[in-house]
Amino acid sequence: MITVTEALERLFALTAPLETETVPLSQANGRVLAETVRANRNQPPFAGSAMDGYAMIADEVAPGAEFTLIGEAAAGHRFDGTVGPGQCVRIFTGAPVPKGASRVVIQEDVTRRGDQITLGDSLDQGFHIRPAGADFVEGQAFVAPRVLRPSDVALLAAMNIADVPVTRRPRVAIMSTGDELVMPGETPGPDQIITSNSFGLQALLRDLGAEAHQLPIARDTRESLETAFSLTDDADLVLTIGGASVGDHDLVGDVAVNLGMERAFYKILMRPGKPLMAGRLASGAMMMGLPGNPVSAMVCGHVFVVPVLRAMLGLGASAAPTQNAPLAAPVGANGPRQHYMRARVENGQMTIFERQDSSLLTVLSEANALAVRPPNDAARAVGEHLDYLLI
Repeated sequence: MITVTEALERLFALTAPLETETVPLSQANGRVLAETVRANRNQPPFAGSAMDGYAMIADEVAPGAEFTLIGEAAAGHRFDGTVGPGQCVRIFTGAPVPKGASRVVIQEDVTRRGDQITLGDSLDQGFHIRPAGADFVEGQAFVAPRVLRPSDVALLAAMNIADVPVTRRPRVAIMSTGDELVMPGETPGPDQIITSNSFGLQALLRDLGAEAHQLPIARDTRESLETAFSLTDDADLVLTIGGASVGDHDLVGDVAVNLGMERAFYKILMRPGKPLMAGRLASGAMMMGLPGNPVSAMVCGHVFVVPVLRAMLGLGASAAPTQNAPLAAPVGANGPRQHYMRARVENGQMTIFERQDSSLLTVLSEANALAVRPPNDAARAVGEHLDYLLI
């Protein structure tokens, strides 16, 4: 068996960033920016007013000063003249500041009578002018890689970038295996259960931006497994669930090897999730064989599949980031394998659930974290800090 760190290193050795494609800005949210882009203009493109008021020469501003109104400037409609001594222009937020003006006096500090205005006795001290390029300047870099958020999309729009270079979405084929499985909505036989792992993993992968689809359930025969593998030729990553252990009915590894898979490793020094294997199929697709227990499959999804997908998306080859929190209750010593324990972090403290059986999806649903226990970790008291993964 190899460690989690060694397994990740071998997985990353099988992984390379996918190619780049260009999408319209309206479709860029949630995608990974693959290439650095640059602003096509200054923002704002002109010195603009930050308030409604009157634009004038800053040196002439004083309590009680009088000015003659010579025009108006609004957003999208500049005043084309020049402001001279003793003159002002009525201006609104977002309008270009007229030539000659260097300060905007807010309208609350002004009394107007026809074309004459008088400044009040107590004046706001702000100049209320946003300089050209205050937000960004033409040619300014928006650096890749990064997952684009709604605020990023707004910024790219302001930069006048209509088409965005992004990493192609990874194509993932998910193959559940086992005679005991039926799909949700079907009526299981007396010895059957509903398949759940594939749906949880599909949701996890789609949240990461992958195109994840489920294959028909493969039964515990070589013929059924070979048929399922034949449907994965266009996949970048094939995830099999179950059948990766060493029982008489665990055929996934043998069938994959017979179909040309080069196995990178098998079995990890961790719990849950020890019977995990990986390699490359003859099609060129990467394969990961996940354990069949529901919690084991989902834990392996967070620990291994998520980092692999991020590497495919060009976001770097690194383990899932951890945080740490103090324990709200004591926890006993850990065994020889790294243990990812379902836990809940609330109000800055972490509580590890007592029940850690790898078949219990109810506990996983209640958890929002996986406490990471190193091999042979000693018992921990209340208040001691433990690392955890958010899930």
